[in-house]
Amino acid sequence: MLTDRPTPGERTPVTALLEELLERIAADVPGTLGAAVSTHHGDAPPRVAAARGLSAVFVPAQVDRFDGPVPAAGRTGKPVLTADVFADERWPWLTLSGLIERHPALAADWPRVRGVAALPATSDTEGGLVLSVMLDRPATEETLAVLRRHERLAALAFVVAEAAARPDRTDQMLDLLQSRAALEEAKGIVIALRRCDPDEAWATLRRASQQFNVKVRELAVALVELLAGAPAPQPDGDRTIHPSPAARVAAAQVLRVLEGTSAPGLTSG
Repeated sequence: MLTDRPTPGERTPVTALLEELLERIAADVPGTLGAAVSTHHGDAPPRVAAARGLSAVFVPAQVDRFDGPVPAAGRTGKPVLTADVFADERWPWLTLSGLIERHPALAADWPRVRGVAALPATSDTEGGLVLSVMLDRPATEETLAVLRRHERLAALAFVVAEAAARPDRTDQMLDLLQSRAALEEAKGIVIALRRCDPDEAWATLRRASQQFNVKVRELAVALVELLAGAPAPQPDGDRTIHPSPAARVAAAQVLRVLEGTSAPGLTSG
């Protein structure tokens, strides 16, 4: 059987904090055989930040090929569910026989695997997270609902852990932390106007930021300020997010689409 975590001497502060979160997720999701947190940066291959159980092998296998449920969630910004990953036509290379051949020491474990759920966590487009679990039963919307309860904590834990482990990136981590407040407000606007769920709201913001080539955090602040007719509440100083003119143009276009006064295809491509 695969051990749930590396030996204590191999653990870093980052992985220790994230693994504590994975333990909580595994305890909350029935039938969990593995859980992982992975980071995703644009077109670069994902990186496994922490993993437990079978996910310690299963997620890196997807990372190596840049294909599978976890990379798909990171690439599209949308949750991925499968009831039977070995029978899913989206990933024909993910087969029971293939995993047994590549990892024969786990031959007794792989036949237990059925469902996989991967949930992208709201973050800046410069870097995002995906929470994933593999189960001994089909993954369902209820599985995603449990992951969503841990999504904010996962993102915050990653920011805190990265800032502690990489002092040279503290400013970047603080920017990401501050941007979450603006992103959550903007998501709320999209949810209210589009009458969609949080996942679709986040995907809408991400698509718009990519179409207009602007940072999603700047788009979020511009959208909040446009709707409120006043500056978005933010701390003073270096952490304040100042939307660029392009971000404000993009926010105006997005708002017109959401209110049904412009071509609906703008944020749906």
